[in-house]
Amino acid sequence: MATTAKEAGSKDAPTNPRGIPYAPFVDKVEDYVSSRAEVEGTLKSFQEMISKYQFMEVNTQRRAVGLKNKLPDIQKTLDTVRFLKTRTDESEPLETTFELNDTLYAKALVPPTEEVYLWLGANVMLAYPLPEAETLLESKLSTARQSLLNCEEDLDFLREQITTLEVATARVYNWDVAQRRKERAENGAEESGVKGRVENG
Repeated sequence: MATTAKEAGSKDAPTNPRGIPYAPFVDKVEDYVSSRAEVEGTLKSFQEMISKYQFMEVNTQRRAVGLKNKLPDIQKTLDTVRFLKTRTDESEPLETTFELNDTLYAKALVPPTEEVYLWLGANVMLAYPLPEAETLLESKLSTARQSLLNCEEDLDFLREQITTLEVATARVYNWDVAQRRKERAENGAEESGVKGRVENG
């Protein structure tokens, strides 16, 4: 759903749930552009809006890619925490390999434990009891999934607004071309009328 051009200019213009405004929908060009003098400014305004929507689209795509990369890591960490919760004090130490660097792994024995250390970002790591770690990771996973859904919804919305503006641009441009033709035809008729009077006089 697009707004009319006049609504788009107001402060209370409708937006999607994340605050991205709807593009103006130009149904009748005459309601939006009253003379040919306004055409250039209108086309420039539409072009600026298209650029803003494209900028938002690129940023939203980047955010979506980041979330898609982050989701498997969060899920894997959550699965590990759930596995550690199932182990009892009588369980044998678990032999595993862990990553030290991109290509460097080391072996370790992991005894049954009641807490885990989680990276929170910005070089911060905190110790959490297993139940709290599970709750935190479930919350992060749920938030990341919702953010990804929002990104995908916003991308569809932004593409729709760009298309609306491209159609509006074409309508205003075609209206301008038609007005020029009309003016030329009127000027041609006037000139031929003047020539006819001169020749007859």
